[in-house]
Parts: sequence; C-alpha cells; structure tokens
Amino acid sequence: MPKHRHEVVERNLLKRRLRELGRTRVLPALWDAGRSMDVMVRARPEAYDASFAELRDELDLMTEGLCSAPPSSP
Repeated sequence: MPKHRHEVVERNLLKRRLRELGRTRVLPALWDAGRSMDVMVRARPEAYDASFAELRDELDLMTEGLCSAPPSSP
C-alpha cells in the first residue's frame, strides 16, 4: 500500500516543494537572523493536498518563530 495513500510521484512532488522552500526561504531567513541550526521538516498527510503557496506560508510562519525565539544557551 502506498505511504499515506499517495503514489511515489505525489511523494516526490511534495518532497521537491519542501526542499525548494527550505533552500530558498527557510535557510536564508535563518542565516540572516544569525541562526545556525539544522532544520528537519516532517510533512503530515494533509500536506499532499496543500498548494505550494500554502506550504510556503506555513514554513514562513515556522521560520519566523525560529528567528524570533530567544537563542538557547549551550
């Protein structure tokens, strides 16, 4: 049975969309905020039905929260 009831083509499309958003929006925003961290994005099943713009907006909100949170101490 396909993972999350989606075929490999759909999984790859979602993966490419998230990778592109991470590369062009999330990582540059973290870099500009002086944040050096690894980021892992785990897509929920409902992400398959989201448009590129919806994914972008969700990741922008997440990134804004990461950039505005006080830095953690080591």
